[in-house]
Amino acid sequence: MFPQQLLALAETLEYLDLSDNCLSELPDNFAQLKKLRILFLSNNHFHRFPTVLAQCPELSMVGFKANQIAELPEGALPARIRWLILTDNRLEALPRSIGNHHHLQKVMLAGNQLTALPDEMAHCVNIELLRISANRLVTLPAWLVKLPKLAWLAFAGNPCSQHPETTSDLPEVHWQTLQLGQPLGQGASGVISQARWNGSSDVAVKLFKGSITSDGLPEHEMAAALAAGQHTHLVTLLGKLVGHPEQKCGLLLALLDQAFKNLAAPPSLESCTRDTYAAEATFSLVALLNITRSIAAVASHLHGRGIMHGDLYGHNILLNQATDILLGDFGAATIYKSMVGLETCSAALERLEVRAFGCLLEELLARLDRDDRAYYPTSIQQLSHLQQRCLDTVVEQRPSFADIVALLEEAAVDD
Repeated sequence: MFPQQLLALAETLEYLDLSDNCLSELPDNFAQLKKLRILFLSNNHFHRFPTVLAQCPELSMVGFKANQIAELPEGALPARIRWLILTDNRLEALPRSIGNHHHLQKVMLAGNQLTALPDEMAHCVNIELLRISANRLVTLPAWLVKLPKLAWLAFAGNPCSQHPETTSDLPEVHWQTLQLGQPLGQGASGVISQARWNGSSDVAVKLFKGSITSDGLPEHEMAAALAAGQHTHLVTLLGKLVGHPEQKCGLLLALLDQAFKNLAAPPSLESCTRDTYAAEATFSLVALLNITRSIAAVASHLHGRGIMHGDLYGHNILLNQATDILLGDFGAATIYKSMVGLETCSAALERLEVRAFGCLLEELLARLDRDDRAYYPTSIQQLSHLQQRCLDTVVEQRPSFADIVALLEEAAVDD
């Protein structure tokens, strides 16, 4: 039952997390929380999205991950909604009224039963990140790949993106040949640990959890990682795990030097779709060019194989002091090379991801070393122009990643 004593905070309460309870409805007087901006109700027992939330004037972020929501009624969304999380529910349709919500930036719908998206959603022109993996979409609507600000899209695990079984030349590595060591990190899809292989080689092992994440299903991440193959700026895959006692899937990876760090931190509740950086973070022009050239090259490689990374962000980029660059985390990746209607949307899908690259370039330019900014005005002007082209609201007018690789080669540090 909803704790009514919370209403005593109606004049001040802005953030409320009631996840992991047994709630199935909200009372009508919930609307008294006029200051509420952020609401989490994940892992509860809701079957219907509460319409009372539409009466909360400041509510901009709502999270209902892992409920049993089968109905999102017309007009139920708050007027100022920016960030909507409905991952792992039972939705078969979205209301047409979603098209009225022009503030929407981040929409998480993976793991539902959607067969289509309403055409009215084309009016949500500020959507930047959209997760629709693991649904029942037979096709992507034509308007989707034309959304002017969409940069981070995941749609693996739908009928429209079904692809042949991924083949790989990687050897199979039996669980019994590994001695698991200390954990190195944990993400939404799995745990990475250090290990010894055949008693001699130090490697990393990623074990997938098997449950749906905000981005999609772990098996699609694994398939994309295998399909991506080898590249200078991807973490080297060494093998595919077999024989786990709990039948877990996993990959054997090259063990990275501890000098590698994340370029940025993930978006905050306030920044919504944009990464956060340390206050003191600055980049020389040489470092900026090395980062962007590396990422453009690996993105071109991926799209050449019909793979959309889906999460091209600074927080998924690893670098060391020499600015050696690695792109990681295929949790939001989609293999689109055999999808229905590929002929008409493959270029558009690449150019959606080009916008994500443009956002990264924008963030790096904003943190460019002050002396380099003054010393290399021509290069800065070239990079600023490229950034603007990547962020063009007309998707078709953006350059391809191959174009970006060539253009970045023209930006030099010897003006």
